[in-house]
Amino acid sequence: MSKLNLFGLDRAAMREQFAAWDEKPFRADQVMQWIYGRGVDDFAAMTNLAKNLRAKLVELAEVRIPELIAEQCSEDGTRKWVLRLAGGNAVETVYIPEKDRGTLCISSQVGCALDCSFCSTGKQGLNRNMTTAEIISQVWFANRSIGVASQEAKGSTNKAKRAITNVVFMGMGEPLANFNEVLPAIRILLDDYGYGMSKRRVTVSTSGLVPFMDRLHEAVDVALAVSLHAPTDALRDELVPINRKYPIADLMDACDRYIHGKPNRAHVLYEYVMLDGVNDSPAEARALARLLGQRQAKVNLIPFNPFPGTDYKRSPAQRIVAFRDILNKHGVIATVRRTRGDDIDAACGQLVGRVQNRQRQRLGDIAVRTESARPASLRPGV
Repeated sequence: MSKLNLFGLDRAAMREQFAAWDEKPFRADQVMQWIYGRGVDDFAAMTNLAKNLRAKLVELAEVRIPELIAEQCSEDGTRKWVLRLAGGNAVETVYIPEKDRGTLCISSQVGCALDCSFCSTGKQGLNRNMTTAEIISQVWFANRSIGVASQEAKGSTNKAKRAITNVVFMGMGEPLANFNEVLPAIRILLDDYGYGMSKRRVTVSTSGLVPFMDRLHEAVDVALAVSLHAPTDALRDELVPINRKYPIADLMDACDRYIHGKPNRAHVLYEYVMLDGVNDSPAEARALARLLGQRQAKVNLIPFNPFPGTDYKRSPAQRIVAFRDILNKHGVIATVRRTRGDDIDAACGQLVGRVQNRQRQRLGDIAVRTESARPASLRPGV
């Protein structure tokens, strides 16, 4: 009999499982704290559990740890892990340390079907969605690798000392195309019995799957980043093909709905990759300022990170600064992202992992699947 993998069970699912084992709900909470808060995968070491429960867990359950294929360390301190998944695939997870924070960039799919023209992940196609267990295990693995979990297991409760302070769903894949598996992972990150992270420190990035942006808004309260990359539909159709299904006007309406009713400081982070001679002109900066000027928005300008086979080039530094200054002059807060980990192909848009038996899924197929998730009041003709 195969053992049940407890990785990836949020509190509701963990309590349901413990009830099936005739155990009290608070025991599920305790196990969650051991697994996620303290990074312990050995049930025998969970000392505040009764001996008979520990024996039961050893017999029936496991905490399945991802297998490390490779690790690389950048000169700037960025670390990248390649983790093996079932079926012979692998994904990449990146840790970016800074003075006041440590950001973990995690993957949600093996490959990606959205085929953004400037992204190396999308050029592989999509093999499959990752499970919640596979998604959240990246956080567990990174904590263990950095050595923080073992310190917390010894009794440290000072969250300020945690190496991982922020988690961003900006790795391989489109998170909202794997909504049903990503959502429980978010809940584990936010749960006090999980990783206990602040909602402001968990960010979900999307290329613009409008129905699932609405579902995310209804389900949890986390930060939203939108891969915009162009101020007009004609250009965005070329760079981000999902725009043909959900054009900029629909996307902006979804962004407005996402922060409706939130405090004034709430905003959507718009990501904009800077491509030489493609989307980096002063005219495009002014068009972007007109699009975002009346919205609660911040823009993150991302210097393009090249990969084999691409025809795109990075905008010159001077032009990126000029683009930023135009946005700021028109009242749009804009910053330039510092490129990290590009010497180990860990920078934005460079993650490739190992994607076997790739599938090229048409955008129309994605749209059909996502349309059923759109609230009835937002569907065309309703």
